[in-house]
Amino acid sequence: MDLNYTVIKKLPPIEEIIARYPLSKEAEARIEKDRSEVHDIIAGRDDRLLLVVGPCSAWPAAAALEYAKRLKKLSDAVHKKIKIVMRVYIQKPRTIKGWLGPVNQPDPYKVPDIAEGAAYCREMMVKVVELGVPIADEAVFTHNAKGFAELLSWMAIGARSVEDQEHRIFASGSYCAVGMKNSTTGNIEVAVHGIVAAQHKHHAVYDGNQVETNGNPYAHLVLRGGETGPNYGVDDLMRADALFRKHKVKNPAVLVDASHDNSKVDGAKSTAQQAMVVKEVLAVRGVNPEIRKLVKGFMVESFLKEGSQKIESLTRESIDREGLSVTDPCLGWDSTEKLIREIAKTS
Repeated sequence: MDLNYTVIKKLPPIEEIIARYPLSKEAEARIEKDRSEVHDIIAGRDDRLLLVVGPCSAWPAAAALEYAKRLKKLSDAVHKKIKIVMRVYIQKPRTIKGWLGPVNQPDPYKVPDIAEGAAYCREMMVKVVELGVPIADEAVFTHNAKGFAELLSWMAIGARSVEDQEHRIFASGSYCAVGMKNSTTGNIEVAVHGIVAAQHKHHAVYDGNQVETNGNPYAHLVLRGGETGPNYGVDDLMRADALFRKHKVKNPAVLVDASHDNSKVDGAKSTAQQAMVVKEVLAVRGVNPEIRKLVKGFMVESFLKEGSQKIESLTRESIDREGLSVTDPCLGWDSTEKLIREIAKTS
């Protein structure tokens, strides 16, 4: 193929990494059950709220695992009201450039090493799933999904990818529910177009075969705000509902992303604003039956420590590895636990 690149090294087959970090039969069955429960929430067959919560980036693994242990205990306490899925985001989209996540660069202070990154992330994800915590990730590198996608109970197609045909086809072929985010401009209809595409069948190339995807009836909308501001208000939600009707979307459903452009205060992301977004939507949901039927849950960025740090401003020795985000600012654990218990009480 006539492409402009330099070969760095030959990668091991992903099957070798899967064999090194296998999933137990019990965990396989649990993933199937978790996916089914998420499907039921999206389709309105289960009236619990879906909460996709966890670090902006799942790094380092030790901190992510400590978070998962705490989340498991909390999830068990609120499971009658909330279905919790942990963000274990191993791949990061960038507006221009930057760290692409542990799957590409498991040590942000060394050169990218995709073989090491795949092993690092597979091991981390398997350990979280074996704890009994369902996991979520964003599909950024669809060509590098094997070994990871089969571990997921929920998947996101991000704001920068939602118009991309390959990502839409990938969502169409996914077994788990897929949340399609509105674009970075805030355009909702672009995401609804993505949902419609994901809910339909497509012909594509996979593993050297021509395949037909089956379509994903559980593709749904994630509102994350945009350049023009937040988009979780009643008018935004009703506009989404009207677009679902216009495009005949199956299982119309919205998750409100309380972070990203929905959490900005004076142009900067605010961790505290995430809780306010959730509470505002819950209040509307409590008095408006249409909104209650439409909004199925939330996404919250949360880690062990409040706030964030910048990789490029620190060194391998000075960076905090105890659960402080290296990308977007996150709620700390205490605030997260308080918010989740409030959601359970309100819903």
